[in-house]
Amino acid sequence: MISKFVREQRRYTQQELCEILECTESEAIIYIRKLKEYGVLKAVKASEVQKDLSDLQDEDIEIADVEVGENEYMYIFTFVGIIVLDGRVLKCYPKYLLRATNPTRELQQVIKVLEKYNTKEQIVRMFNDSNENHAFNLLAVLLFLLQDYYENGVYSNTEDIIESNGSGEILWDKTINETFTLLSNNRPYYTELQTKRRVNDDFDYFKRLHECILTMASEELQEADLLKLFEILEVDLTDEELDDFGDKEYILYRIEKELSTQFNTRKQLILKTMYAYIDHSGNLFDTDCLSIFGTNSFNLVWEGVCADVMDNQLERPLGSLKLPVPLKSEYDCKQKLKELIEKPRWTATGKTANDTLIPDMVSIAEIDQKCDFIIFDAKYYNARLEKDNPPKGQPGVESVIKQYLYQLAFQKFIKDHGFSKVQNYFLMPTEDDYVVNKGEVFLEMLGNLGLENIKVRLLPAKLIYEYYLSGRKMNMVDLNV
Repeated sequence: MISKFVREQRRYTQQELCEILECTESEAIIYIRKLKEYGVLKAVKASEVQKDLSDLQDEDIEIADVEVGENEYMYIFTFVGIIVLDGRVLKCYPKYLLRATNPTRELQQVIKVLEKYNTKEQIVRMFNDSNENHAFNLLAVLLFLLQDYYENGVYSNTEDIIESNGSGEILWDKTINETFTLLSNNRPYYTELQTKRRVNDDFDYFKRLHECILTMASEELQEADLLKLFEILEVDLTDEELDDFGDKEYILYRIEKELSTQFNTRKQLILKTMYAYIDHSGNLFDTDCLSIFGTNSFNLVWEGVCADVMDNQLERPLGSLKLPVPLKSEYDCKQKLKELIEKPRWTATGKTANDTLIPDMVSIAEIDQKCDFIIFDAKYYNARLEKDNPPKGQPGVESVIKQYLYQLAFQKFIKDHGFSKVQNYFLMPTEDDYVVNKGEVFLEMLGNLGLENIKVRLLPAKLIYEYYLSGRKMNMVDLNV
């Protein structure tokens, strides 16, 4: 098993990929084409400028085909998570981990974040989008089966057991008709009560099949060195093999028949997943197998995590907000905070447009016994902001302008309700263990309108993920470093 770390957005040469994948140049071409097809690898022109960049712009992406031995292009993983290709496991860690060489713990935490985020956003799918329409994502299926098992247990069907004097429901008709009756004072007494008890059928076909598939899934992930990374305990439930359940067509037939009789949502999902697993019979070490767990859009994950940790209140009704003073009568208490932002009006139609400015997050927080209105924009950038050097990898001027406009959009609401202060932030991740103050960014012409400069903070990703996974909120005081 070949298991290697690669960093998101780093530029790799073809030769470097050969070394990482431990393959020949000809094999590397096949792998590169496959990775490009699935959208997890991009090509850019090989240049000194590109080598110095930490982020990828759409206009830099090259569509050209890959040739053996060429040095014209460099290759970039635009993905965070796990890629399995022909027995090779690529562990893609986030781009802000610049000093990491073996970031196992960091990636374990990122995977937990992805799993939590995925429950709502469904970024990880059992079927991948590719040029082959819907390609089976074996890794996602194996992980789903094992995680479901630890949450819900083995698939089970019940059977009814008839007992004498058991603890279950008394079957009076059966008792009266099939047992002896003792009469005393003209009253019948039954010495043997027939009872019915519902128990799990340990020999049920689908229970055994589920145990077999779970055991196989565990073995496969263990061999791929992924159980530890996903923090999943090994499962060994049976010695039965798949062949013991019949050939492929028979197993699929039995599952189809069971599906037609089951109406429990969880059971249906397990049956469908087992069907897909059997139907696409293969393993992580197949040459034509490419499986992934992760996302091409980790920027959205970072935004979602920050919104949760910073207690984003954009979606909350005005009546539920803790304002410095009671909500003014001119405002609708059921209206959401984001709905206060004005929409463009087009005189030719006499109507307003549907789209408008939407900030990432807004929080109302009590700091030093005063109520602040705080506007955040989570930026997934590797910005290089060093004294006496031109900024590199920073948010563009359009992001700076929009951040000013967010404050302008809420200005009347802020004034009407007596907020003590407005704060404006860019939030970017760092591998450091503490919040890094990177000063401010401003445009004097907008600052002259009475708008606050935008503070730049690098947040310790590890700590922010801990807050997110535990459901805690960050203390806003910690940003004022």
